Amino acid sequence: MSNATTPTVKPARRLLDLESRPLAWRAGAVILGTLFLTASSYISVPMVPVPITMQTFAVMLVGALYGWRLGGITITAWLIQGALGMPVLSGGAAGAHHFVGPTAGYLFAFPIAGVLVGWLAERGWNGNRVGLAFVNMLLGNVICLAFGAAWLAATIGLEQAIMHGVTPFLVGAVLKSALGAATLKALTCGGRRLAG
Repeated sequence: MSNATTPTVKPARRLLDLESRPLAWRAGAVILGTLFLTASSYISVPMVPVPITMQTFAVMLVGALYGWRLGGITITAWLIQGALGMPVLSGGAAGAHHFVGPTAGYLFAFPIAGVLVGWLAERGWNGNRVGLAFVNMLLGNVICLAFGAAWLAATIGLEQAIMHGVTPFLVGAVLKSALGAATLKALTCGGRRLAG
């Protein structure tokens, strides 16, 4: 009879374990996250009806680094700032009217995508497994494109929504997902070096 025990599966180690930190730490993380999301909004290529920005890259990264709870809170806080008139949205845009305009579907998708990415990252789809991290980021981008296209379709029709709200962003979604996965990998390796 063998004495070998069945190995237990450990939960994935978080890169930033913010959930166990004091409230002040978490509040600071939310502030830093909203600043990062705002900075990403200023990196923009004007297009009609929806500009290309680095927002999706930042949304996915915040979700993956912060986890699903704090990531969702941070992304939602940033959107509330934009709705209240702070210049945090694409190119410094602000105001509640953006949440009923052409970009509304994408904006409403951001917290959902961030929560999904954070949830999967907590389950190992992170910088420890760069292939899964890439798929994770890509899934988040797909959610943003799907919600964005669905919203646009209500005003300009499905075919036009796909042509103007999905197709121009496909290559960017893949590239930003690859960049996000590479960033997670680099941060994970850097974190291991610091810990070791």
